Amino acid sequence: MIASCVSKKKLITEQNRVRTLQRDSLELEAGLDSCYKKYADLNKQLDDVMKNLNDLSSTSQSRIANSEMTIAEQQKRLNDLQNLIQSQKDVLNKLRKTIADALVNFKPDELTVEIKDGKLYVSLQEKLLFKSGSAAVDPKGKEALQSLATVLNSTPDINVMIEGHTDTVPIRGRFEDNWALSVARATSIVRVLTNEYGIDKKRVIASGRGEFFPVADNTTADGRAKNRRTEIILSPNLNELFRLLEQ
Repeated sequence: MIASCVSKKKLITEQNRVRTLQRDSLELEAGLDSCYKKYADLNKQLDDVMKNLNDLSSTSQSRIANSEMTIAEQQKRLNDLQNLIQSQKDVLNKLRKTIADALVNFKPDELTVEIKDGKLYVSLQEKLLFKSGSAAVDPKGKEALQSLATVLNSTPDINVMIEGHTDTVPIRGRFEDNWALSVARATSIVRVLTNEYGIDKKRVIASGRGEFFPVADNTTADGRAKNRRTEIILSPNLNELFRLLEQ
């Protein structure tokens, strides 16, 4: 009887141990399932991170390539501008020499040829072109204009502006004031250059500045004489330069 009770007790103990093992096993399996799930989640997150890194790398490389392309394009544009500006400087320098050679027979106090502000100025004094208070071009003045026109007809890409200037002494006679005289003188020279010497009329602009842009002191006779002048201002065609600047 005692042995039977002991065996029964052992059986119960063993059953309890088996149940405990089963429970522990289930808990372990649950823990493993949770670990596998977390491992799978981590793998997915890692895949997402790697994908993002690859996307970022591709984007960065693309931006770098685009940036390098932009820098190269900007450098080319800058080089084109510098080359064009230098080319225009060369044109003006060559034109200055050609005109100076063509007008070599005229005295320095009758006319000057110089480059200022990217333009070529041929400044002719009143005594070479006009009588006092008159807008009719004298024969000697026409000789100078003919020599100049010969050069301009061989350089069709050069724009021509004629500016008349006076001193501050009030004028008397057929013109209302010095401003009107300066305009009339500029217009007379335009007509000589175009009608007599064949300069294309579309290239030429006439304007009068009156007494408002002196180059010397109007309180002296020498200063007033220098201010009574007509300037023929020559400039290269800037269309190509403006096109590059607008890009």
